[in-house]
Amino acid sequence: MAGGYRDLLRTPHAARLLGGTLLGRLPNAMAALAIVLFLRSQGAGYGVAGTLSALYGLAVAVGQPLLGRAVDRRGQPRVMTAAALLSAAGFALLAVTGPAPLPLAVLAVLLAGVATPPLEGGLRALWPDVLDGDDRVQRAYALDAAAQEVMFALGPLLVTLTVAAASHAAALVLTGALGVAGTLVVVTAAPSRAWQAQPREAHWLGALRSPGLAVLLGACFFVGIALGAIALAAVAYGDAHGGGPAAAYVLAANGAGALIGGLGYGARGWPGAPERRLRLLSLGLAACYPPLLLVPGLPWMLPLAALSGLFLAPTLACTFLVVDRHAPAGTVTEAFSWVVTAVGVGSALGTAVAGAAAQHGGAAAAFGAATGGGAVAAVVLLSTGAFLTTANLETGAEKDPNRAPEPRFSTTHQA
Repeated sequence: MAGGYRDLLRTPHAARLLGGTLLGRLPNAMAALAIVLFLRSQGAGYGVAGTLSALYGLAVAVGQPLLGRAVDRRGQPRVMTAAALLSAAGFALLAVTGPAPLPLAVLAVLLAGVATPPLEGGLRALWPDVLDGDDRVQRAYALDAAAQEVMFALGPLLVTLTVAAASHAAALVLTGALGVAGTLVVVTAAPSRAWQAQPREAHWLGALRSPGLAVLLGACFFVGIALGAIALAAVAYGDAHGGGPAAAYVLAANGAGALIGGLGYGARGWPGAPERRLRLLSLGLAACYPPLLLVPGLPWMLPLAALSGLFLAPTLACTFLVVDRHAPAGTVTEAFSWVVTAVGVGSALGTAVAGAAAQHGGAAAAFGAATGGGAVAAVVLLSTGAFLTTANLETGAEKDPNRAPEPRFSTTHQA
């Protein structure tokens, strides 16, 4: 396993692109906590702080596909650099003004969120060009999905350390600065500067005109519901089991399971069409959520939480591969950005649903929301198989289900 990933990261530009993207995406893991802590330190109530934090998440969900479409039209460096600078300006503006006047704080949060550069979609658009062979692209997607678990664990820790060492405002400014730094690492690399989307058909729906992509986004939305519900359910479980670090332990175990599953999935090649494999993985994901409803003591809950994460990264990695195959020509960055939006909106809804469920039925009811989200995601993929057949592909891979998209960049090219 280690040899396969080592070979992948030794490919020219691969480690730089992955590392830069993860660095540039740290604001996604930091912003919600940084915004709440800063506004609370300035005297804002939980209602205002929570609303503005949620508004940031909504703004990111809106901005990603719009910026992804702009990247497909104008390339990565120009769009992503401008977006990262504007997003950092939004964080800085909030740090200077604070919660009053409220309209200015709302404007700052909206700017920081809407302008978040679509690094996630941009990286996944680059992988088929930088790496040779479908197996290596699949391994990169798996490593990408698994590394997210590390990023979302590191982000809140960075916020906490920055607040302790400097100030709440400094944590906000650092959040924006890391986004700029990571973006510059990516867009100054040769593959990013040379990348061009395929010629695209003018259509107001853009990537959404693909029936297969619409199915994938629906499934991703319900996976997002499961993820958001688990985050809230872990807190409810911790409250019911003495408080303290129990919730953090449950979430850490879930992330560890996803990390192990993602690395294991990407360590080998998988024959056959990824559309069929995605359905099987979604069934595995759905099957691993119901044991959480037992809500046993912590020694038993931790392995169940790890089990619930085991199929998450493989499911996402396979989803990325299928998205690339079903995105209409010239819309690949936009398509991947829609995945970010679908998961993000689903996660927000899942948190709200699980909160209401926990209010009336405790942790078990909240985990039930996660179980429902995973089950519906699998049903969506299983019941709409006709839209995910290779006959619907528009990216040039329709004749061979195992063939990777044609590269638009050569690692020997110097732009």
